[in-house]
Amino acid sequence: MPRRQMVFLFLKGGEKKMAYTPELSFEASCTLRRIAWSLGLPMTVAIEEVFERLPRIFDREKVCEACRDKSKCSECQFNTNQ
Repeated sequence: MPRRQMVFLFLKGGEKKMAYTPELSFEASCTLRRIAWSLGLPMTVAIEEVFERLPRIFDREKVCEACRDKSKCSECQFNTNQ
């Protein structure tokens, strides 16, 4: 599998946008497309909705314990101290 680099663009106000498009498997793309249809949103917006809902599904404490970048806790949706 090729190694991917994450590149961030820093916009006014400190907002960060990812500057690359992650590759999805065929199955994941089909799933995301159907989620997007059900929400009435484009796939690019629907994937954000999916990520916003993940902290309600995954064990927040387990994710925080496994985290390798403790410098971003204040921005992280999995942070249990928010």
